[in-house]
Amino acid sequence: MLGMEWLLTFTETVKHGSFAAAARELGTTPSTVAKAVARLESTLRLRLFHRTTRRVTLTSDGERLFDRCQRVISEIEELQAEALGTLTRPCGTLRVDLPVVFGRERVMPAIIQLAAKHPELRLDVRLSDAFVDLVEEGVDLAIRIGAMSDSRLVARRIASQDWVLCAAPAYLDAQGRPEDVSALAGHRAILFRMPTSGRDQVWHFREGRRQRDFRAVAHFRFSDGEAMAQAAELGLGIAQLPDYMVNRQLDAGTLIELLPNCRPPSTPIHAVMPANRMVPARVRAILDELTPLASASAQRACAA
Repeated sequence: MLGMEWLLTFTETVKHGSFAAAARELGTTPSTVAKAVARLESTLRLRLFHRTTRRVTLTSDGERLFDRCQRVISEIEELQAEALGTLTRPCGTLRVDLPVVFGRERVMPAIIQLAAKHPELRLDVRLSDAFVDLVEEGVDLAIRIGAMSDSRLVARRIASQDWVLCAAPAYLDAQGRPEDVSALAGHRAILFRMPTSGRDQVWHFREGRRQRDFRAVAHFRFSDGEAMAQAAELGLGIAQLPDYMVNRQLDAGTLIELLPNCRPPSTPIHAVMPANRMVPARVRAILDELTPLASASAQRACAA
């Protein structure tokens, strides 16, 4: 019969990529971790890891086991919480995955406020603009920007973002201000490299009732939105960025919005969770903390 400690040790080894790192997390020694994994492999008669002197990586059998372990461990945590009478109180580890800037600017204050209210709650927060597999990574909740298409996820809309085309006054003085979308072809573009595809992000506009996509030629390319905003502020060219990244610069006058009448429709922002899984109290609690974001987005939309 499989020992639960073996499965927990296996799961931590996967998450941390080495026996030494897993041992630090579990408060034991690397040799103890390695022996537990070896016993698990022997019992299952499967090779779960490819091993090197520095790291371990999953085999295909290991990937299948890890996927199942994540679901089993999550359910056991919920059963333990129910047995202790804490099902309605946020506890355990809240694992969240956030886009870098929106996560830091808008979501982190809510998460920190939640942790202050509930001392029994632990946090595992990941900030990345790349999408992760929530089930495979054992993530409770992620924030996704854009339309939802993954049927394995349950989504709740928590906010929206507006796209702002902008440039510095010095750039516009030197290069002129574009009067329409077509005129952008003659300007220097600061573009975002999409983390998933590696492609340049397309600029989006609305002309009357028609939506228009514009594929600018990259003069400057970045994988970080804040770096793009800084480049635009320094006068390198024109960028299209989320409103929350440039609102301060627009208010200060160091960036000027271009073609405001051509702003595209707002992009939805969702909190997403794996489907077909009980929603722990810790996830319900963070959803409640994020609810004011939706109200704030609605107010901004009405003001616009």
